[in-house]
Amino acid sequence: MKKFSLLTLLILYSSMLALGAGTAFAASGLIDSSSVQANVTNQNPDAARPGEPVELTVSVQNVGSNDLKNINVAIQPQYPFSKVSGESLEKQVPYLNARQEDNDAAALKFKLMTDPNASEGTYDLHIITTAREDGSSSKTVKTTKTIQLEVRGKEYAQIVTINKANIDLAKEEPLEFIITNTGNSPLKNMVISWKDPKGVILPVYSDNTKYVKYLEPEDSVTVAYSVMADVNANPGLYTLDVNLSFEDYGSNEKSIQTTAGLFVGGETDFDVSFSESDPGEISLSVANVGNNMAYSVKVSVPEQEDFRVTGSSSSIVGNLEKGDYTIASFNVASSQAADKKETPGTAKADEVIAEGNKGSVSTASPPLKVQIEYTDARGERITVDKAVAVQMASSAATGTESGQRARSSNSLSSYAPDLILVIIVAGAGLFIYRRKRQARSEKKSGNRGTEDQKYDSGVTRD
Repeated sequence: MKKFSLLTLLILYSSMLALGAGTAFAASGLIDSSSVQANVTNQNPDAARPGEPVELTVSVQNVGSNDLKNINVAIQPQYPFSKVSGESLEKQVPYLNARQEDNDAAALKFKLMTDPNASEGTYDLHIITTAREDGSSSKTVKTTKTIQLEVRGKEYAQIVTINKANIDLAKEEPLEFIITNTGNSPLKNMVISWKDPKGVILPVYSDNTKYVKYLEPEDSVTVAYSVMADVNANPGLYTLDVNLSFEDYGSNEKSIQTTAGLFVGGETDFDVSFSESDPGEISLSVANVGNNMAYSVKVSVPEQEDFRVTGSSSSIVGNLEKGDYTIASFNVASSQAADKKETPGTAKADEVIAEGNKGSVSTASPPLKVQIEYTDARGERITVDKAVAVQMASSAATGTESGQRARSSNSLSSYAPDLILVIIVAGAGLFIYRRKRQARSEKKSGNRGTEDQKYDSGVTRD
Protein backbone atom coordinates (compact mmCIF):
# COMPACT_ATOMS: atom_id res chain seq x y z
CA MET A 1 0.00 0.00 0.00
CA LYS A 2 2.79 2.35 0.89
CA LYS A 3 4.65 1.35 -2.27
CA PHE A 4 1.61 2.15 -4.34
CA SER A 5 1.18 5.51 -2.71
CA LEU A 6 4.83 6.37 -3.27
CA LEU A 7 4.59 5.40 -6.95
CA THR A 8 1.46 7.47 -7.37
CA LEU A 9 3.14 10.50 -5.83
CA LEU A 10 6.13 10.18 -8.17
CA ILE A 11 3.84 10.04 -11.20
CA LEU A 12 1.85 13.03 -10.07
CA TYR A 13 5.08 14.98 -9.42
CA SER A 14 6.45 14.14 -12.85
CA SER A 15 3.23 15.26 -14.47
CA MET A 16 3.35 18.55 -12.63
CA LEU A 17 6.97 19.13 -13.74
CA ALA A 18 6.13 18.36 -17.34
CA LEU A 19 3.11 20.67 -17.20
CA GLY A 20 5.23 23.45 -15.76
CA ALA A 21 7.93 22.99 -18.38
CA GLY A 22 5.37 22.96 -21.17
CA THR A 23 3.85 26.16 -19.83
CA ALA A 24 7.30 27.74 -19.70
CA PHE A 25 8.20 26.66 -23.26
CA ALA A 26 4.84 27.87 -24.47
CA ALA A 27 5.40 31.18 -22.79
CA SER A 28 8.81 31.48 -24.49
CA GLY A 29 7.30 30.65 -27.91
CA LEU A 30 9.54 27.64 -28.57
CA ILE A 31 6.51 25.40 -28.95
CA ASP A 32 3.60 26.56 -31.08
CA SER A 33 0.46 24.69 -31.97
CA SER A 34 0.74 26.12 -35.52
CA SER A 35 4.19 26.27 -37.17
CA VAL A 36 5.53 26.08 -40.75
CA GLN A 37 9.08 25.30 -41.73
CA ALA A 38 10.54 26.31 -45.13
CA ASN A 39 13.92 25.03 -46.32
CA VAL A 40 15.80 24.99 -49.60
CA THR A 41 16.34 21.35 -50.44
CA ASN A 42 17.90 21.79 -53.88
CA GLN A 43 19.66 24.46 -55.92
CA ASN A 44 20.52 24.32 -59.63
CA PRO A 45 23.27 25.12 -60.28
CA ASP A 46 24.91 24.48 -56.95
CA ALA A 47 26.26 28.04 -56.99
CA ALA A 48 24.55 30.88 -58.79
CA ARG A 49 26.43 32.34 -61.77
CA PRO A 50 26.42 36.03 -62.75
CA GLY A 51 24.05 36.68 -65.62
CA GLU A 52 22.45 33.23 -65.35
CA PRO A 53 19.22 31.97 -63.69
CA VAL A 54 19.24 29.84 -60.56
CA GLU A 55 16.40 27.42 -59.63
CA LEU A 56 15.49 26.75 -55.99
CA THR A 57 13.39 23.87 -54.62
CA VAL A 58 11.71 24.96 -51.36
CA SER A 59 10.28 22.36 -48.90
CA VAL A 60 7.26 23.59 -46.87
CA GLN A 61 6.35 21.48 -43.80
CA ASN A 62 3.71 21.88 -41.03
CA VAL A 63 5.42 20.96 -37.77
CA GLY A 64 2.65 22.38 -35.56
CA SER A 65 -0.17 20.58 -33.81
CA ASN A 66 -2.93 22.21 -35.87
CA ASP A 67 -3.82 21.65 -39.48
CA LEU A 68 -3.17 24.57 -41.83
CA LYS A 69 -4.88 25.74 -45.00
CA ASN A 70 -4.28 28.39 -47.70
CA ILE A 71 -0.52 28.35 -47.22
CA ASN A 72 1.25 31.06 -49.25
CA VAL A 73 5.02 30.88 -49.85
CA ALA A 74 6.79 33.97 -51.23
CA ILE A 75 10.42 34.59 -52.20
CA GLN A 76 11.67 38.08 -51.40
CA PRO A 77 14.76 38.59 -53.61
CA GLN A 78 17.55 41.03 -52.87
CA TYR A 79 20.61 42.03 -54.87
CA PRO A 80 22.06 40.29 -56.82
CA PHE A 81 18.85 38.27 -57.39
CA SER A 82 15.76 39.44 -59.23
CA LYS A 83 12.54 38.14 -60.74
CA VAL A 84 12.69 36.16 -63.97
CA SER A 85 10.24 37.32 -66.58
CA GLY A 86 7.22 34.99 -66.68
CA GLU A 87 8.07 33.35 -63.36
CA SER A 88 6.07 33.99 -60.17
CA LEU A 89 7.71 34.78 -56.84
CA GLU A 90 4.70 33.38 -54.89
CA LYS A 91 3.34 29.83 -54.72
CA GLN A 92 0.31 28.37 -52.83
CA VAL A 93 -0.26 25.12 -50.98
CA PRO A 94 -3.96 24.34 -50.27
CA TYR A 95 -3.60 22.23 -47.10
CA LEU A 96 -0.96 20.91 -44.71
CA ASN A 97 -1.74 18.34 -42.03
CA ALA A 98 -0.40 18.77 -38.52
CA ARG A 99 2.84 17.11 -37.44
CA GLN A 100 4.01 16.29 -40.98
CA GLU A 101 6.96 14.05 -41.66
CA ASP A 102 9.73 15.15 -44.03
CA ASN A 103 8.35 12.95 -46.78
CA ASP A 104 4.95 14.64 -46.51
CA ALA A 105 6.27 18.19 -47.02
CA ALA A 106 5.20 20.22 -50.06
CA ALA A 107 7.90 20.99 -52.67
CA LEU A 108 7.78 24.29 -54.51
CA LYS A 109 10.18 25.53 -57.25
CA PHE A 110 11.24 29.13 -57.79
CA LYS A 111 13.52 30.66 -60.43
CA LEU A 112 15.62 33.80 -59.93
CA MET A 113 18.01 35.77 -62.15
CA THR A 114 21.54 36.61 -60.97
CA ASP A 115 22.92 40.04 -61.80
CA PRO A 116 25.63 39.88 -64.50
CA ASN A 117 27.95 42.09 -62.45
CA ALA A 118 27.54 40.19 -59.18
CA SER A 119 30.73 39.56 -57.30
CA GLU A 120 31.66 36.20 -55.92
CA GLY A 121 30.30 35.54 -52.37
CA THR A 122 27.19 34.56 -50.35
CA TYR A 123 23.96 36.58 -50.31
CA ASP A 124 20.80 36.49 -48.13
CA LEU A 125 17.42 35.45 -49.46
CA HIS A 126 14.13 35.63 -47.48
CA ILE A 127 11.34 33.03 -47.69
CA ILE A 128 8.04 34.24 -46.19
CA THR A 129 5.12 31.84 -45.45
CA THR A 130 1.61 32.70 -44.30
CA ALA A 131 -1.17 30.23 -43.47
CA ARG A 132 -4.49 29.96 -41.57
CA GLU A 133 -5.37 27.36 -38.97
CA ASP A 134 -8.07 24.97 -39.98
CA GLY A 135 -10.58 25.40 -37.18
CA SER A 136 -12.89 27.77 -35.41
CA SER A 137 -10.09 30.22 -34.51
CA SER A 138 -8.86 30.75 -38.13
CA LYS A 139 -5.60 32.07 -36.68
CA THR A 140 -3.07 33.40 -39.21
CA VAL A 141 0.41 31.95 -38.97
CA LYS A 142 3.35 33.81 -40.53
CA THR A 143 7.04 32.80 -40.60
CA THR A 144 10.16 34.24 -42.24
CA LYS A 145 13.14 32.10 -43.13
CA THR A 146 16.45 33.62 -44.23
CA ILE A 147 18.75 31.45 -46.32
CA GLN A 148 22.10 32.13 -47.94
CA LEU A 149 22.85 31.50 -51.59
CA GLU A 150 26.35 31.20 -52.96
CA VAL A 151 27.31 33.18 -56.06
CA ARG A 152 30.34 31.96 -57.91
CA GLY A 153 32.13 34.39 -60.19
CA LYS A 154 31.97 33.77 -63.91
CA GLU A 155 35.23 32.50 -65.37
CA TYR A 156 35.91 34.19 -68.66
CA ALA A 157 39.05 35.41 -70.34
CA GLN A 158 39.43 37.62 -73.35
CA ILE A 159 42.38 38.33 -75.62
CA VAL A 160 42.04 42.08 -75.62
CA THR A 161 44.87 43.19 -77.93
CA ILE A 162 47.78 42.01 -80.03
CA ASN A 163 50.71 44.41 -80.02
CA LYS A 164 51.09 44.63 -83.81
CA ALA A 165 49.13 44.17 -87.01
CA ASN A 166 51.93 43.28 -89.41
CA ILE A 167 55.38 41.70 -89.50
CA ASP A 168 58.11 41.76 -92.12
CA LEU A 169 59.35 38.79 -94.12
CA ALA A 170 62.33 36.82 -92.79
CA LYS A 171 62.76 39.19 -89.88
CA GLU A 172 62.58 38.21 -86.21
CA GLU A 173 59.90 40.29 -84.54
CA PRO A 174 58.14 40.29 -81.14
CA LEU A 175 54.48 39.30 -80.97
CA GLU A 176 52.53 39.88 -77.73
CA PHE A 177 49.04 38.79 -76.68
CA ILE A 178 47.40 40.71 -73.82
CA ILE A 179 44.92 38.45 -72.00
CA THR A 180 42.41 39.88 -69.52
CA ASN A 181 40.21 38.05 -67.03
CA THR A 182 36.86 39.69 -67.78
CA GLY A 183 34.95 37.34 -65.50
CA ASN A 184 34.25 37.43 -61.78
CA SER A 185 36.30 34.44 -60.71
CA PRO A 186 40.02 33.76 -60.81
CA LEU A 187 41.39 31.76 -63.71
CA LYS A 188 43.72 28.89 -62.93
CA ASN A 189 46.20 26.92 -64.99
CA MET A 190 45.75 28.85 -68.20
CA VAL A 191 47.30 27.51 -71.41
CA ILE A 192 47.65 29.88 -74.37
CA SER A 193 48.59 28.63 -77.84
CA TRP A 194 48.26 29.80 -81.45
CA LYS A 195 48.83 28.44 -84.93
CA ASP A 196 49.01 29.72 -88.49
CA PRO A 197 47.18 27.08 -90.60
CA LYS A 198 49.35 27.93 -93.65
CA GLY A 199 52.60 27.60 -91.73
CA VAL A 200 53.93 30.98 -92.89
CA ILE A 201 54.27 32.48 -89.39
CA LEU A 202 56.14 30.41 -86.84
CA PRO A 203 57.54 31.02 -83.35
CA VAL A 204 61.30 31.07 -82.86
CA TYR A 205 63.30 30.31 -79.69
CA SER A 206 60.23 28.58 -78.18
CA ASP A 207 57.13 26.62 -79.09
CA ASN A 208 53.69 28.16 -79.53
CA THR A 209 52.45 27.39 -76.00
CA LYS A 210 52.63 29.56 -72.88
CA TYR A 211 51.34 28.92 -69.33
CA VAL A 212 49.78 31.24 -66.76
CA LYS A 213 49.17 29.71 -63.33
CA TYR A 214 46.70 32.21 -61.86
CA LEU A 215 44.88 35.35 -62.98
CA GLU A 216 42.61 37.45 -60.77
CA PRO A 217 39.39 39.07 -62.10
CA GLU A 218 40.02 42.25 -64.12
CA ASP A 219 43.76 41.55 -64.17
CA SER A 220 45.75 41.22 -67.39
CA VAL A 221 48.82 39.29 -68.38
CA THR A 222 51.10 39.72 -71.40
CA VAL A 223 52.22 36.60 -73.24
CA ALA A 224 55.23 37.29 -75.49
CA TYR A 225 56.58 35.35 -78.46
CA SER A 226 59.32 35.86 -81.02
CA VAL A 227 58.02 35.09 -84.50
CA MET A 228 59.29 35.04 -88.06
CA ALA A 229 57.56 34.87 -91.43
CA ASP A 230 58.79 32.74 -94.33
CA VAL A 231 60.97 34.78 -96.71
CA ASN A 232 59.27 33.16 -99.72
CA ALA A 233 55.74 33.91 -98.50
CA ASN A 234 53.45 36.09 -100.55
CA PRO A 235 52.60 39.38 -98.84
CA GLY A 236 49.08 39.35 -97.45
CA LEU A 237 46.82 38.84 -94.44
CA TYR A 238 47.22 35.58 -92.55
CA THR A 239 44.97 34.03 -89.89
CA LEU A 240 46.15 33.02 -86.42
CA ASP A 241 43.98 30.47 -84.61
CA VAL A 242 44.27 31.23 -80.89
CA ASN A 243 43.26 28.76 -78.19
CA LEU A 244 42.90 29.61 -74.49
CA SER A 245 42.12 26.87 -71.96
CA PHE A 246 41.70 27.15 -68.17
CA GLU A 247 40.22 25.45 -65.11
CA ASP A 248 36.92 26.67 -63.65
CA TYR A 249 35.74 26.72 -60.04
CA GLY A 250 35.09 22.98 -60.05
CA SER A 251 38.47 22.16 -61.67
CA ASN A 252 36.71 21.46 -64.96
CA GLU A 253 38.70 22.39 -68.06
CA LYS A 254 37.19 24.99 -70.36
CA SER A 255 38.55 26.52 -73.54
CA ILE A 256 38.00 29.61 -75.66
CA GLN A 257 38.85 29.66 -79.38
CA THR A 258 39.31 32.87 -81.30
CA THR A 259 41.11 34.15 -84.37
CA ALA A 260 43.39 37.07 -85.10
CA GLY A 261 44.75 38.53 -88.32
CA LEU A 262 48.39 39.38 -89.01
CA PHE A 263 49.65 41.03 -92.19
CA VAL A 264 52.91 39.64 -93.55
CA GLY A 265 55.06 41.95 -95.68
CA GLY A 266 54.93 45.66 -96.22
CA GLU A 267 57.88 48.04 -96.12
CA THR A 268 61.27 47.53 -97.70
CA ASP A 269 64.61 49.35 -97.71
CA PHE A 270 66.92 50.81 -100.31
CA ASP A 271 70.62 51.33 -100.84
CA VAL A 272 71.55 54.44 -102.83
CA SER A 273 75.11 54.89 -104.05
CA PHE A 274 76.97 57.30 -106.32
CA SER A 275 77.45 55.78 -109.76
CA GLU A 276 79.19 58.31 -112.00
CA SER A 277 79.48 62.01 -112.66
CA ASP A 278 79.85 64.20 -115.71
CA PRO A 279 80.18 67.98 -115.57
CA GLY A 280 76.80 69.19 -114.31
CA GLU A 281 75.28 65.69 -114.06
CA ILE A 282 75.39 62.80 -111.58
CA SER A 283 74.03 59.26 -111.75
CA LEU A 284 72.74 57.33 -108.71
CA SER A 285 72.33 53.58 -108.36
CA VAL A 286 69.15 52.68 -106.40
CA ALA A 287 68.81 49.07 -105.18
CA ASN A 288 65.92 47.39 -103.33
CA VAL A 289 67.78 45.64 -100.50
CA GLY A 290 64.67 44.67 -98.48
CA ASN A 291 62.51 41.55 -98.63
CA ASN A 292 59.43 43.13 -100.19
CA MET A 293 58.65 44.46 -103.63
CA ALA A 294 58.46 48.22 -104.06
CA TYR A 295 55.76 49.57 -106.36
CA SER A 296 55.79 52.88 -108.29
CA VAL A 297 59.24 53.94 -107.11
CA LYS A 298 60.13 57.62 -107.49
CA VAL A 299 63.63 58.97 -106.83
CA SER A 300 63.91 62.69 -106.03
CA VAL A 301 66.60 65.19 -105.08
CA PRO A 302 64.88 67.63 -102.70
CA GLU A 303 65.86 71.24 -102.22
CA GLN A 304 68.97 71.52 -100.08
CA GLU A 305 71.64 74.02 -99.16
CA ASP A 306 74.69 72.45 -100.78
CA PHE A 307 73.27 71.49 -104.19
CA ARG A 308 71.10 72.93 -106.90
CA VAL A 309 69.09 70.90 -109.41
CA THR A 310 68.43 72.16 -112.90
CA GLY A 311 65.66 70.54 -114.86
CA SER A 312 63.52 67.80 -113.27
CA SER A 313 64.31 66.92 -109.66
CA SER A 314 62.37 63.61 -109.74
CA SER A 315 62.62 60.40 -111.73
CA ILE A 316 59.95 57.66 -111.77
CA VAL A 317 61.67 54.29 -112.14
CA GLY A 318 58.62 51.99 -111.80
CA ASN A 319 58.53 48.76 -109.76
CA LEU A 320 61.59 47.27 -108.11
CA GLU A 321 61.66 43.60 -107.13
CA LYS A 322 63.66 42.67 -104.05
CA GLY A 323 67.31 42.54 -105.07
CA ASP A 324 66.73 44.61 -108.21
CA TYR A 325 68.31 48.02 -108.95
CA THR A 326 68.06 50.95 -111.35
CA ILE A 327 69.97 54.10 -112.36
CA ALA A 328 68.60 57.61 -111.90
CA SER A 329 70.40 60.68 -113.31
CA PHE A 330 70.00 64.35 -112.38
CA ASN A 331 71.51 67.67 -113.42
CA VAL A 332 73.09 68.72 -110.13
CA ALA A 333 75.59 71.49 -109.41
CA SER A 334 77.32 72.47 -106.22
CA SER A 335 75.78 75.57 -104.68
CA GLN A 336 79.16 76.65 -103.28
CA ALA A 337 80.83 76.50 -106.68
CA ALA A 338 77.99 78.47 -108.23
CA ASP A 339 78.17 81.12 -105.50
CA LYS A 340 81.98 81.50 -105.88
CA LYS A 341 81.91 81.77 -109.65
CA GLU A 342 83.86 84.86 -110.80
CA THR A 343 84.11 86.87 -113.99
CA PRO A 344 86.90 85.46 -116.25
CA GLY A 345 90.19 87.30 -115.70
CA THR A 346 93.85 86.85 -115.08
CA ALA A 347 93.51 85.69 -111.45
CA LYS A 348 90.75 83.24 -112.30
CA ALA A 349 92.66 81.98 -115.31
CA ASP A 350 95.71 81.38 -113.15
CA GLU A 351 93.57 79.32 -110.74
CA VAL A 352 92.23 77.24 -113.62
CA ILE A 353 95.76 76.77 -114.95
CA ALA A 354 96.93 75.60 -111.54
CA GLU A 355 94.00 73.21 -111.28
CA GLY A 356 94.71 71.93 -114.77
CA ASN A 357 98.36 71.43 -113.91
CA LYS A 358 97.38 69.32 -110.89
CA GLY A 359 95.33 66.99 -113.13
CA SER A 360 92.25 66.98 -110.82
CA VAL A 361 89.03 65.56 -112.31
CA SER A 362 86.66 65.63 -109.28
CA THR A 363 86.10 67.40 -106.00
CA ALA A 364 84.72 66.15 -102.69
CA SER A 365 81.21 67.42 -101.87
CA PRO A 366 78.86 67.24 -98.87
CA PRO A 367 76.40 64.30 -98.86
CA LEU A 368 73.55 64.63 -101.34
CA LYS A 369 70.08 64.21 -99.84
CA VAL A 370 67.91 61.80 -101.81
CA GLN A 371 64.26 60.84 -101.26
CA ILE A 372 62.72 57.56 -102.40
CA GLU A 373 58.95 57.22 -102.49
CA TYR A 374 57.23 53.89 -103.11
CA THR A 375 54.02 51.96 -102.49
CA ASP A 376 54.40 48.96 -100.19
CA ALA A 377 52.51 45.65 -100.24
CA ARG A 378 49.76 47.11 -98.03
CA GLY A 379 49.10 49.89 -100.53
CA GLU A 380 50.58 52.62 -98.35
CA ARG A 381 52.86 55.29 -99.75
CA ILE A 382 56.22 55.28 -97.95
CA THR A 383 59.07 57.83 -98.09
CA VAL A 384 62.68 56.88 -97.36
CA ASP A 385 65.41 59.51 -96.90
CA LYS A 386 69.01 58.77 -97.81
CA ALA A 387 72.29 60.73 -97.72
CA VAL A 388 74.68 59.82 -100.53
CA ALA A 389 78.38 60.69 -100.73
CA VAL A 390 79.07 62.06 -104.23
CA GLN A 391 82.11 63.23 -106.20
CA MET A 392 81.32 66.22 -108.40
CA ALA A 393 83.19 66.43 -111.75
CA SER A 394 85.53 69.51 -111.88
CA SER A 395 85.46 70.00 -115.69
CA ALA A 396 89.21 69.27 -116.00
CA ALA A 397 89.26 69.32 -119.80
CA THR A 398 87.34 72.54 -119.95
CA GLY A 399 89.64 74.05 -117.37
CA THR A 400 92.73 73.04 -119.39
CA GLU A 401 91.40 74.56 -122.58
CA SER A 402 90.50 77.72 -120.75
CA GLY A 403 93.99 77.81 -119.23
CA GLN A 404 95.60 77.44 -122.62
CA ARG A 405 93.47 80.19 -124.06
CA ALA A 406 94.27 82.40 -121.11
CA ARG A 407 97.99 81.60 -121.39
CA SER A 408 97.99 82.43 -125.09
CA SER A 409 96.15 85.64 -124.44
CA ASN A 410 98.59 86.61 -121.69
CA SER A 411 101.59 85.79 -123.92
CA LEU A 412 100.29 87.89 -126.75
CA SER A 413 99.63 90.73 -124.40
CA SER A 414 103.11 90.54 -122.84
CA TYR A 415 105.12 90.08 -126.07
CA ALA A 416 103.06 92.10 -128.53
CA PRO A 417 105.72 94.82 -129.24
CA ASP A 418 108.56 92.33 -129.82
CA LEU A 419 106.35 90.16 -131.94
CA ILE A 420 105.37 93.09 -134.13
CA LEU A 421 109.05 94.09 -134.54
CA VAL A 422 110.00 90.54 -135.47
CA ILE A 423 107.22 90.45 -138.01
CA ILE A 424 108.32 93.78 -139.54
CA VAL A 425 112.02 92.75 -139.71
CA ALA A 426 111.09 89.40 -141.19
CA GLY A 427 108.88 91.09 -143.76
CA ALA A 428 111.59 93.57 -144.73
CA GLY A 429 114.20 90.85 -145.01
CA LEU A 430 111.87 88.78 -147.15
CA PHE A 431 111.22 91.80 -149.40
CA ILE A 432 114.99 92.56 -149.89
CA TYR A 433 115.71 88.89 -150.51
CA ARG A 434 113.07 88.71 -153.20
CA ARG A 435 114.34 91.93 -154.86
CA LYS A 436 117.95 90.68 -155.05
CA ARG A 437 116.86 87.33 -156.43
CA GLN A 438 114.79 89.05 -159.11
CA ALA A 439 117.77 91.25 -160.15
CA ARG A 440 120.08 88.27 -160.53
CA SER A 441 117.52 86.51 -162.62
CA GLU A 442 117.14 89.45 -164.97
CA LYS A 443 120.96 89.84 -165.40
CA LYS A 444 121.41 86.21 -166.33
CA SER A 445 118.63 86.45 -168.84
CA GLY A 446 120.32 89.47 -170.61
CA ASN A 447 123.67 87.77 -171.05
CA ARG A 448 122.12 84.64 -172.53
CA GLY A 449 120.32 86.76 -175.17
CA THR A 450 123.58 88.47 -176.47
CA GLU A 451 125.33 85.17 -177.03
CA ASP A 452 122.43 83.82 -178.96
CA GLN A 453 122.54 86.80 -181.33
CA LYS A 454 126.23 86.30 -182.06
CA TYR A 455 125.67 82.73 -182.93
CA ASP A 456 122.91 83.52 -185.32
CA SER A 457 125.09 86.09 -187.28
CA GLY A 458 127.76 83.48 -188.06
CA VAL A 459 130.38 84.65 -185.68
CA THR A 460 132.24 81.67 -184.39
CA ARG A 461 133.74 81.57 -181.03
CA ASP A 462 137.29 80.37 -180.74
